[in-house]
Amino acid sequence: MRALGGGTAALEKAARRARRLDAQDPLAPFVDRFAPVPDGQVFLNGGSLGRLPAATPALLDRVVRGDWGDRLARARTQWLDLPQRVGDRMAEVALGARPGEVVVSDCTSVNLYKLTVAALDARPGRRTVVVDDDNFPTDRYVVAGVAADHGRALRTVHTDPDSGLDPETLRAAVDEDTAVVVLSLVSHRSGALLDMAEVHEIAHAQGALVLWDLSHAVGAVDLQLAATGADLAVGATYKHLMAGPGCPALLYVRRDLQSQAVQPVHGWYGHREQLAMRPEYDPDPTIRRFLTGTPPALSVVAAEPALDLLAEAGMTAVRAKSRALTGFLTELAGAVLVPRGLRPAGPAAPERRGAHVTYRHPQAGKLVPALAEAELFVDYTHPDRVRLSPAPLSTRFADVVEAVRRFQEVLTAFGPPAYRKGAGVPEAAVDPYGRAL
Repeated sequence: MRALGGGTAALEKAARRARRLDAQDPLAPFVDRFAPVPDGQVFLNGGSLGRLPAATPALLDRVVRGDWGDRLARARTQWLDLPQRVGDRMAEVALGARPGEVVVSDCTSVNLYKLTVAALDARPGRRTVVVDDDNFPTDRYVVAGVAADHGRALRTVHTDPDSGLDPETLRAAVDEDTAVVVLSLVSHRSGALLDMAEVHEIAHAQGALVLWDLSHAVGAVDLQLAATGADLAVGATYKHLMAGPGCPALLYVRRDLQSQAVQPVHGWYGHREQLAMRPEYDPDPTIRRFLTGTPPALSVVAAEPALDLLAEAGMTAVRAKSRALTGFLTELAGAVLVPRGLRPAGPAAPERRGAHVTYRHPQAGKLVPALAEAELFVDYTHPDRVRLSPAPLSTRFADVVEAVRRFQEVLTAFGPPAYRKGAGVPEAAVDPYGRAL
C-alpha cells in the first residue's frame, strides 16, 4: 500500500481511499444484511462477538412460534440430528472438512476436554501433552487438568507474545513420547496465525496428534482441515461465525480417528441406539459419539443465517477482505496512532495474522473504556493490549478510518505514554471488555 502522511492529512487521504475501496469491494453489499449498530457507534470487536445477521431474528421467531409453539414435543424429532446437520454445514462452508466430521455441541472448553482425553486414548503409552504459554488461558487450564488426571506430563513451550510460536521451538518440544499437541491456530492476543500444515508435519513426524482451537480463525481464515490432514479441532461459533451468544462450539474429528477413542462424557446423544434407552453405554461409531446431551436447539439454529452469508460470499473472498481491512488499518494506525504512543503487538504481514490486530499501550486498561465512551468498541487483553477486529462482511473501509480518527482523539487526551522496561500492567484493573472491576 502507498505510504500515508501523519495526523489529519493522513486521515483525509485515507478517507478518500476508503471511499474508493468500498466502491470497489465485492463484499460491500453484505454490510446491509446485518442488523444495524446504533447510530454513531463504530464496532471493531468482531473477534469477541460477531454482528447479528438481519435474518436471524425472523428465523428464531419461526422456530419458537412454529416448531416449539405449534408442534410442541413433536418438534423434538426434527432436532435429533441438528448437531450433525449444522456441523456438516460448518464443515462445508468454513472448515474445509468432510461430511460426518463436525458436530456442534457444548462449549469450547468442554469440547477441548473431550478431545484431549480422546487423543490420549488414541495414543496409548505416550505420556506427554504439549501446549504453549500464549494459548488461551482456559485451554491451558483444561489441558493441564487432563494431563494431571491421566498421569501425563505437561510440556509448555514458550511463544513470543507478538510474533507467535516459532515452528523450530515446537519441533524441539515434540518427540516420540508426545501424545497430543494443543494449540490455537490464531493467537487470541496478537492475532499471529500458525501454518497449519507445518504444525501437522512436525507433530505427525513423531506420531503425535494435533488438537486445534480454531476460535479466532473459523469464519475469518480460509481453513482446509481435510487437505492439511487435521486430526482434531474445537472452536467458538459466536465470533467470526456470527452464530450468537450461547451458540455451542464446533467439534471436529477426522473420520478415521473417530473409532479409535471414546470421549469421556458419556450421554444418550452419543449412544449407538440413542432412543433405545439401553442399560449400558455403547458409543455410536460415527462423529455422534462425541455428543453428550440434548443440544440447545434455538442456539444451534441461530448459526444458520451467518453460514448462509459466508457460503454466499465464499471464504476465499472473506479472507481476502480481512487481509485488506487489517492491512489498511495497520497502515493508517502506523501513520496516526503509533506516533501518539501505540506500539504494534502482532505480526506486520497480513498473511501472518488472523482477522484482528493488536497494539500495546501502558494504559490499555483505561483506553478501552475511554474508547467506548467515544462509541468506538474494541477489546482489551491483559496486561497492556488493545485488540481491533474488523469483520470482513460487516465492516467498511470507511469504518476503519472513523475508528482510527476516534482512537487518535482519545490518545491525544491521554497524552504521551510512559513506557518503562518490563512494565505494561494497566493502572486500572479491568475485565476483558474494558469494564472496571
